[in-house]
Amino acid sequence: MPYVRGMKWWGWGHEDVAFTHEDKLDLGPFLQRHLEIDVSRASSPRVAFEDLAIPESGVPPGLRDALEAAVGAGHVSTDPLDRLVHARGKSLRDLVRHRRGETGRLPDVVVRPGGEDAVVAVLRAAIDADAVVIPFGGGSNISGSLEPPEADARTIVSVDLGRMDGVLAIDETARLARVQTGVFGPQLEEQLNARGWTLGHFPDSFAHSTLGGWIATRSSGMQSDKYGDVADLTRAVRVVMPAGVLATRPMPATSTGPSVREMILGSEGRLGILSEATVHVHRVPVRRTILGYLFPTWAAGLAAMRDVAAGEGSPTVTRVSDANETRFSFATKKSSSPLDRVKSKALAEFLRRRRDFDLDAMCLAFIGYEGSERHVRAQRKLTGRIVARHGGLCIGSGPGALYDQKKFDTPYIRDYLLDRGALADVSETAAPWSLLPAVYDDVISAAHSLPVARRSWVHHVPPLALVPLGRVSVFHLRAHALGRARPAGGVRRRQVGDPADVRGLGCHAVAPPRGRHRACHVAGAGHLGARRRDVARAV
Repeated sequence: MPYVRGMKWWGWGHEDVAFTHEDKLDLGPFLQRHLEIDVSRASSPRVAFEDLAIPESGVPPGLRDALEAAVGAGHVSTDPLDRLVHARGKSLRDLVRHRRGETGRLPDVVVRPGGEDAVVAVLRAAIDADAVVIPFGGGSNISGSLEPPEADARTIVSVDLGRMDGVLAIDETARLARVQTGVFGPQLEEQLNARGWTLGHFPDSFAHSTLGGWIATRSSGMQSDKYGDVADLTRAVRVVMPAGVLATRPMPATSTGPSVREMILGSEGRLGILSEATVHVHRVPVRRTILGYLFPTWAAGLAAMRDVAAGEGSPTVTRVSDANETRFSFATKKSSSPLDRVKSKALAEFLRRRRDFDLDAMCLAFIGYEGSERHVRAQRKLTGRIVARHGGLCIGSGPGALYDQKKFDTPYIRDYLLDRGALADVSETAAPWSLLPAVYDDVISAAHSLPVARRSWVHHVPPLALVPLGRVSVFHLRAHALGRARPAGGVRRRQVGDPADVRGLGCHAVAPPRGRHRACHVAGAGHLGARRRDVARAV
């Protein structure tokens, strides 16, 4: 499968994609000033694949024969690189250990079923052989759900669902699509768009995660303001379980409970392997645009977003960054033409002299609109009034178009920083609007009060998920230089006994379920037949 075969075993995304500072003149000085990083050299190179100690595969002949009968000999792999790619997800802890050469317990075999019947046969073969099954979607999991227990001596079978990547049918009257769960985000949208439809679900991990992973982790996306979370979009599921196939019906609503569908959503694969889902789809909008806005302060930007959420408008994207994140965004801007530099300088002078902006305190926001031309114009006017009321200024579609183009590339920056001896990662927080200012202030204060604060840099990256219940999601990014200071809190591990479950598909969930607030999103983990499960939790 092209998406997984080109995946880095030591970092995010594809082998041929990388972040660079060479076309961003302000980034080097910025990192030197805040993290004392010399961008001109990679001070922490990763171990070469050839130097890794890859253990031999331990697949019993009888199990291999059964797996080959289930999926075909060409779809059963014990290749060392294939096993390594499927061994862990993409959390910071996963990447640091891989880059150091600490491979841990690898899957013994990777199998790629082509349909639900093959998944049933694979699961039956694994159960008969007392093997461990770990479903694999896109491999972007950050909760340790793909990692086998180090001490488990049983055969580990990684079930890669990448061949199950088709849109099977679309009911245009009901606006429902039956989709195989191994489809990656770009593939799904490509197939739906070709027929005039869209799912409208775009998590940060969109390019490297699957529909099954989104459902297993109860994912939220960048346009959930309009389309809802994956829980809102998923109408029915088919799940291969040890006792058979569980199938729910695509009902728009029910008056009884508990809901079996709700049990599967966010279950992290504990109950079985998702093979198919029926999801609610929408017509591709006639018009789509994302505009950039500037606010004089974080408080003003936050208040504007709160009023947008409570207003009559219905934007598809709402995101505001604090001053630190805004400066970082400007530092990563590519080198511009002389004319663009003149325009930027003129805007800065206008903001300083005519609008009384403190350029070090101003905050960048993005708000997106979709629909007919008339609808988009009306939405822009409604939002524009709110923005103006809070002292904000629209800076046009250019910054929004750039954000829209690069929004899935941010994780590549983490690899770039790791190469230069710095750790950087995000943690998610969700809270009611009334508590958000205090949450923000407390997190920043706590981070800067730690001994490492002088050698690290904390900023907020808060994509605000505006929903009627008043929930807002906030992302904190912490960066520090390796060898200079210890990460705040570090990584803590805990073990929980759970003798009969299935590890979840790898996917990064970017927001908690609606109506809840949490200090940090931590996805669960498990695996079929395991005697325990390990959950890596960043604190």
